[in-house]
Formats: sequence, C-alpha cells, structure tokens
Amino acid sequence: MPVGAVPSSCIVNGLSVDVEDWFQVGAFENVIERSTWDRLPLRVEDNVLRILDLFDEAQVKATFFTLGWVARKNPSLIRRIAEAGHEVASHGWDHARVFTLGRDGFAEDISAARKVLEDASGTRITGYRAPSFSIDHRTPWAYEVLADQGYIYSSSVAPVAHDHYGWPEAPRFAFSPRPDHPLLEIPVTTAILGGRRVAAGGGGFFRVLPYGFSRWAIRQVNRQARRPAVFYFHPWEIDPAQPKVPDAPVRSKLRHYTGLDKMAVKLRELVHEFAWGRMDELASREAALATNLAA
Repeated sequence: MPVGAVPSSCIVNGLSVDVEDWFQVGAFENVIERSTWDRLPLRVEDNVLRILDLFDEAQVKATFFTLGWVARKNPSLIRRIAEAGHEVASHGWDHARVFTLGRDGFAEDISAARKVLEDASGTRITGYRAPSFSIDHRTPWAYEVLADQGYIYSSSVAPVAHDHYGWPEAPRFAFSPRPDHPLLEIPVTTAILGGRRVAAGGGGFFRVLPYGFSRWAIRQVNRQARRPAVFYFHPWEIDPAQPKVPDAPVRSKLRHYTGLDKMAVKLRELVHEFAWGRMDELASREAALATNLAA
C-alpha cells in the first residue's frame, strides 16, 4: 500500500452538484443569450429539492457548487442546502468560463458570487469550481486570484483531453498549484483504461455510459490508487421534462439530453454503493495527507 494511503473500504469520496439551471449550460451558451435568462422558466429549485431528498435517503452529505445568479434568484434554496448539512461553494456568477474573463474579470466574478452565496447560506464560502472545468494551462493566474480572496480549495480541473474542456497535463489527484499558498486543486476523477486517462467523474459520461463503468472507475481509484474519487452532476440532469432547445447544434443536444430519463435511478445506486462526503472535508483530509508526506 502506498505511503499515506488508507484501505479502500475507509475512503470517503467527494460528492458534488454543480447548481445551474437548464439554460445556463455550456452546451447552449451560443444559442441562449444571457439577456434572456430572466424570462425563462426556472426549474433548478424543484430539481435541487429532489436531490436533497435523495441525499437524505442515502444519509450522505455533498457540496453544492452554486452559481451566484441562482443564489440571487433562490436565496431560500441556498439556505435550505446549508441547513441540511451540505456545503455551499461557488461556481462563479453566471457560468462564464474563466479564460473568457481575464484576471480582473475573474476576480470580480468570484467576489460577486461569494457575497451572494454567503448572504444566502449564512456560511463562509471556501470552495470553488470553474464553469466547464475552465481552469487550465491558459489561466495560471486564476489560482493567485482564488488564494488572494481566501479560497481554501478549487475543484476546477478535468485532467483529460476533451473538445469542450480539459488540462491533460495536470495531475490526476489533489495538488498544490501555488507552492507559496495552501490552496489545493482537487481534479475531477479520471480512470486509467488501456494506459490512457479517461473521464470518469460524472456528468454526461455518467448519463451516457452504463452504470458498471462508473462502478469500475471508482473502485479502480479507491482500490488501486488508494485515493478518493470526485464525482459531479447537475440538477437539470435528473429533469427529462425540461424545455427543449431546438436551435442548438445536434452534438450539443445529444450531449445534453441523452440519458436524462435514467439519471435519477443511476444516481440512487451510486450514492448508496459508495461512501460520500463534502468536498471541503475531502480537501482537509488531502491537505493533512500532503503535510504528513512532506514531514
């Protein structure tokens, strides 16, 4: 067993929800203008309440990476998430990708989101996830901004090659992006298949592929790497009745709508099969592990 590793049966994985509504996703960013958002039907509250019920049934806690825009519209929902014992963390203001904002714009974005999230939740916001995992080799300054604003961890990297996102050169597991600061980056989970990294941390891959793939991937990470997995999904992914976007490209529609009718059932199996916890608690354990290895 590697130094600092623990038995796989004792590993608590990181469970997370990226809280955005059906019209705020990257797949539709070029066909649904932000200026129209206030006129579109909101479905995120009902979907999050269903997720809270599922987590309560499984007796698990999770982290809800939430858009500031959503918190402004639904402050009582954010308070309910926090009162249920889950972590409220930041997903930025309105799902703008980090590399489109620039350093100053990014600082303004996460500052505005943090204020409304803290006001709504009554908790301190210490975690961040970039929309569409958009921290990569182009944005090394993002970690400086996060550290300057007091964030403790980020979970903003997908360490794979993908046409929509990805930083394939990044480490697979938690790392310190700034040697002069304790800020941790905790990438979303990948598995090794045929000697190559493959995305295995949730989202569209979880919806489209058989559940057995995710079971295999999480077990590989827990049993072979002796590390926690990091899993994510979105509230709209359990909502097959959401409005359709006819003008979206075919690829975007396939990515967004495939498997919606099966998602809730697969999630129920997942949260019952493995041990899950909040991302801030995982970050604390990863930081302690790094300290012990360095001693």
